[in-house]
Amino acid sequence: MTLNRRDFVASVGWSFLASSAARGDAPKPAAAAGAENFSDWSQVRTQFDLSPEWLHFSQFYIVSHPRPVREAIERYRRMLDANPFATVEHGMGFAAFLGQQSQDVAFPVRVQQAAAQYLGGRPDEVALTDSTTTGLALIYNGLTLTPGDEILTTTHDHYVHHEAIRLAAERNGASWRRIALYDAPEAAAAEQMVERLRGAIGARTRVVGLTWVHSGTGVKLPMRALTQAVAEANRHRGEHERVLVVLDAVHGFGNQDVPLAGLGVDFAAAGTHKWIFAPRGTGIIWAPEKNWALLRPTIPSFYSSEPFAAWEDGHPPQTPTRAAWVSPGGFKAYEHQWAMAEAFEFHRRIGRARIAARIAALNTQCKEALAAIPRVKVLTPRDAALSAGIICFEVQGRTPEETVQRLLERKVIASTSPYKVTHARLAPSLVNDERQVEAAARAVYEIA
Repeated sequence: MTLNRRDFVASVGWSFLASSAARGDAPKPAAAAGAENFSDWSQVRTQFDLSPEWLHFSQFYIVSHPRPVREAIERYRRMLDANPFATVEHGMGFAAFLGQQSQDVAFPVRVQQAAAQYLGGRPDEVALTDSTTTGLALIYNGLTLTPGDEILTTTHDHYVHHEAIRLAAERNGASWRRIALYDAPEAAAAEQMVERLRGAIGARTRVVGLTWVHSGTGVKLPMRALTQAVAEANRHRGEHERVLVVLDAVHGFGNQDVPLAGLGVDFAAAGTHKWIFAPRGTGIIWAPEKNWALLRPTIPSFYSSEPFAAWEDGHPPQTPTRAAWVSPGGFKAYEHQWAMAEAFEFHRRIGRARIAARIAALNTQCKEALAAIPRVKVLTPRDAALSAGIICFEVQGRTPEETVQRLLERKVIASTSPYKVTHARLAPSLVNDERQVEAAARAVYEIA
């Protein structure tokens, strides 16, 4: 007898996963993984395999996977290497997709559940991507803009945010405009930023693009006040004229004790391979359920049966866009994507409030130490309400590149901000402690 694809999945797939589970290869539930006591910050630091001969102050750039995430990646990798077809078919939920019945939760749904619990939304409000860059492009490209519409953003956003806006505006005949929310980052004030945004919103403005934490200055925006200003502008507008807020959330997502879903934004994109400590090459888009209908998917998705069933029946989907439809299809490094759940669980076990307080304390210590050094200027606000985990500074008489190079010679890994006006950066995080912050500041003192 010849088995077709559907019969093969039914007869082979689940039996394979059952045997994998019996061998201990199948993924454990995120809540059950690991038995470490994360009440001690030194125990948290041991979860990372960072080289101990260096002081790592650029963890926000791309993550070192903590132990629970590394172990989850390895479990999924073993399953994929042992039987890639059955693992992908059933891990992605394709058994239900093909009409088979199963009580198991597909691995991407498990990731959506973990992400939703962390950010304060619902699983069906989360799309899975591979980076902030991809997320922003999917949002802006998916919006229905028309000639005459305007996208308002700021001068402080990263290249990928501006480029996603530019490409979408050119494609749709819309316009875009940039404003400065502050002039000198060290003197940034919440009231000024809100007033500048409020005064810049015009009759043609349909989208406001913001960045939660500016990687070029370290300034953290007062997001709730800014989204409230946009809400005020929307009070006298019809539903189709409403101004939408699109947020690059990446450098606040994972170091703030604020649920992303509580910021009042309409769409948010964030890579999770930075402050969240998720596998490299992962990210999310979050939006309230009603807002997904405002987007057109850009890339065919493998994460929902509805577009596929509509294709089989020879017509477009008959219902509004859902979050899963925006998750790009195509084969992935599934061991990385599926292990995102363990990263959110890692944060949950440590505690969102504890993480935020710890990072704020280390950054306050670092800013105060740098500010006390002659010939060093701290550009990031000292106020924790207007800063997060990135500290930008300059050493008089040295370029940012020279400063970073001299720090590297002292085994301190710093970075420069990738902007036309660039600065040296230090970013204390959970991989650091007070003594390392003191050592990094001492190295800056020697350079200055």
